[in-house]
Amino acid sequence: MKTKIISKIQNQMKPYLNQGQYIKLTNSLLNSLQDIDIIDNNNELNEVDNFKLLNLFLSAKQVEGCSEKTIKYYKSTIEKMLKKIKKQVYNISTDDLRKYLFDHKNEKQSSKTTIDNIRRIFSSFFSWLEDEDYIIKNPVRRIHRVKTGRVVKEVLTDENLEVLRDNCEEIRDLAMVEILISTGIRVGELVRLNVEDINFYERECIVFGKGESERVVYFDARTKIHLIEYLQSRVDENPALFVSLNSPYDRLGISGVETRLRELGNKCNINKVHPHKFRRTMATNAIDKGMPIEQVQKLLGHVQIDTTMQYAMVNQSNVKLAHRKFIG
Repeated sequence: MKTKIISKIQNQMKPYLNQGQYIKLTNSLLNSLQDIDIIDNNNELNEVDNFKLLNLFLSAKQVEGCSEKTIKYYKSTIEKMLKKIKKQVYNISTDDLRKYLFDHKNEKQSSKTTIDNIRRIFSSFFSWLEDEDYIIKNPVRRIHRVKTGRVVKEVLTDENLEVLRDNCEEIRDLAMVEILISTGIRVGELVRLNVEDINFYERECIVFGKGESERVVYFDARTKIHLIEYLQSRVDENPALFVSLNSPYDRLGISGVETRLRELGNKCNINKVHPHKFRRTMATNAIDKGMPIEQVQKLLGHVQIDTTMQYAMVNQSNVKLAHRKFIG
């Protein structure tokens, strides 16, 4: 409540003060009210205020182009924190948030990566509150990034891919495997593809990625052959590129693709076969064969090149050869 009062006074005086006067006013208010307790008996209103601010924040993120999935993740993460801490956002401190993250890690046995993701969401929320003058200072600013060890994630070897191809009993599954490894598209992009999106002459297709961003991706001759064979085998009129094997031939969803690939991997005794593994494999192979990282970034639809570097694990044997060539 104290913070809210100070914030209101600041907002009212801001147009009449320069930067130096504004800072002096803030310090004076903080010092004057330091030993004074202010009680707001309208607890019900406080709770409503918190979630009203959360909804305003989520609306702002929606306007910025965040996906529905991201918005839901932000909402659930922040709601859990607000319900656990049970304070107005104006009064939530750095220590409150540190304790919440500590308790969450111990109770849920969460990884460092998960805790850092939660921290980043809190930082975004409280930064927005600060920018919009709902709070004086972002309490997450003093909570530093959680250091996580870099794990080299597995990719599919050439042998793995050939075994997967050989064990595809349905032409649909083979076409799906080929387009995933050839284009490196996300599973969400794959299931949204329609037949009309495919340009067989140019061997390319248009996909819609995160934030509704549109990009062109390319596939090889083998993918083209299997896609045409799959489409010629279909008896339905669904515009979707990939549909279920049985009537009513609905558009294949993300869970359907993941389940099918997991079953295929188990059948072939290949560890953890999932759509994202094909994406990472494509990026790694492209870089290993000399494709500039900027072009790989474009193919994958990454905004930041650092994200592309995390996907692409450079082959150690290539590092050894490069060392011998340029240094040894």
